Amino acid sequence: MDDWHLLVGLGNPGKEYVHTRHNAGFMVLELLAERWHANWRLEAKFQARLAKAERGGRRVLLCQPQTFMNLSGEAVQAVGAYYQIPASRMVIAVDDADLPLGEIRMRPKGGNGGHHGLESVEQHVGTREYARLRIGIGRRTEGQRMLTGHVLGSFDSNEQELLKQVLAKAASQLECWVTAGIEPAMNQFNGPIEGLV
Repeated sequence: MDDWHLLVGLGNPGKEYVHTRHNAGFMVLELLAERWHANWRLEAKFQARLAKAERGGRRVLLCQPQTFMNLSGEAVQAVGAYYQIPASRMVIAVDDADLPLGEIRMRPKGGNGGHHGLESVEQHVGTREYARLRIGIGRRTEGQRMLTGHVLGSFDSNEQELLKQVLAKAASQLECWVTAGIEPAMNQFNGPIEGLV
């Protein structure tokens, strides 16, 4: 099982969270599963939804932790340990309020930037040496209370078209990461949607 690659999208389970900004990680994995015709299964022992696929001769595991955001690391650690996937073959897709909507940024490693999902992954996996794909959701107001309301709010109707473009670009970046590696994925896809000022 040494060739599994793990794509994790972070979010909150439950119908009330489906369209919220905090679920951008879930959204991009939903799109990938659709593109790849991969079927989701709820795996209670991992507290996660998993879908399996093959891309470019590599076996890929899509994972949506069902633990709620601030406990995401529990599911990521359990799946990684069971399938023997090292952090070097793992990428975590998350929302980022410090990036404007319309911009994505992949990095090979780094801090958690105050994101509770990444904090949990770092704590349970025991390293920061995993790739992360940050999906910009913008920030309207300063302050923690205002930020919480923002990330748990839904995308506005006038943001929907841009969101579709962002998710499509992020999904393509993840595909590139699987088949070509992180450098080509960063060079080709990092930055704002083309034509966005």
